[in-house]
Amino acid sequence: MPEQVSLEEMLQRYDGAATSLDEFERHRAEAHLIAPAARCSIWWERVPQLPNHKIGLIGHFEARDEPSARAILNSACDHLKDHACTLAIGPMDGSTWNRHRLVTEIGDEPPFFLEPTNPPQYPAYFSAADFAPQATYSSALNTNLCFEDPRIDSVRRRMKESGLQIRYIKPSDFENELKRIYSISLISFRHNYLYTPISEADFLQQYAKIRPILDNNLVLIAEQNTRPVGFMFTLPDILSRAQNGPPTIVLKTLAVLPDRSQAGLGGLLIAECQKRARELGYTRSIFALMHDSNASRSISSRYATPMRRYTLYSKPL
Repeated sequence: MPEQVSLEEMLQRYDGAATSLDEFERHRAEAHLIAPAARCSIWWERVPQLPNHKIGLIGHFEARDEPSARAILNSACDHLKDHACTLAIGPMDGSTWNRHRLVTEIGDEPPFFLEPTNPPQYPAYFSAADFAPQATYSSALNTNLCFEDPRIDSVRRRMKESGLQIRYIKPSDFENELKRIYSISLISFRHNYLYTPISEADFLQQYAKIRPILDNNLVLIAEQNTRPVGFMFTLPDILSRAQNGPPTIVLKTLAVLPDRSQAGLGGLLIAECQKRARELGYTRSIFALMHDSNASRSISSRYATPMRRYTLYSKPL
């Protein structure tokens, strides 16, 4: 039977752990559960809000077989119910800022940098424990960086007339640049599905880890009269590079302040980023991990074709 243990015990007793000690500690789970062939963590205090529900989260999930998966997931649900939760959601490592959802349609493309991966049987494990899809996501691939959306020229002119400029991130002022990006994120993402805020310190820690592989020419910040109003955070796909695959960029995070004067800025940032990537020798772009109701899905459809699908699951308690 699964039992509740300390973080130290879980790391010592489950040899399949794929999450680092640093990540475990940063995610601040309320409890950790372990069985001989499965493990997970659970959250019920610092969790997203959903109307008419108290959410409990299940993350750090790993299992080696279906009976063990069912046992650990059922035990997690029992614990969450004991803490008055009415809906269990998973897999999610504490918030949408961390690893969450499962790959449910793999497609033909190999994994890209920072994409979550999981054994193909995991969705069936959640279904066997009576979980059902709660939210769906996709990634899309653009194989033609020469294509330019004809609507962008008018947006570009309008933005220029309003005093808006788009510039590269300044590597010499990296921490302050991240703080500017953080301030935009807090406002832009606050209405996203299952969103919870993140501290500035945690945000800086997350993004500092990928600084060594950044191409500064692919991180764009939009400013209106020196005020940051949007950004496009893009990374080279170092997994494709390591496998001698085609030069590819990952369009990781797009954010624009919710102001009607900024209408069209998201599309302009994506167009500018892909144009600059083409000039740098990249041949493909990946629109990464978009919620199916997100505005970025409509932008990506102008350029890209879906390549992978993901699902976040839930179970009433």
